[in-house]
Amino acid sequence: MLTKLMTIPQLAKQLGVSRNAVYKRVKNGNIRAERVGRNYLIRSQDAAHLVPHQLTSADKRRIDAAVGVVVDQYGKALEWLGRE
Repeated sequence: MLTKLMTIPQLAKQLGVSRNAVYKRVKNGNIRAERVGRNYLIRSQDAAHLVPHQLTSADKRRIDAAVGVVVDQYGKALEWLGRE
């Protein structure tokens, strides 16, 4: 069975973060990677938990409801914080 490998820049692009952010997580041991020469290779299954999944319409409705509750309860405070 072939394992899909990716580099730090490829994973960073997929996650929407900088290469340095991924590199730091590799160096800290948060992301498993194998060093090959000067580069790191990351197995796709080791990074699968990092890639955000697509939100379903039910997820979006729950998020919208939660945001509505927060705005109702803390609207004035959020407005003041937005001015700073």
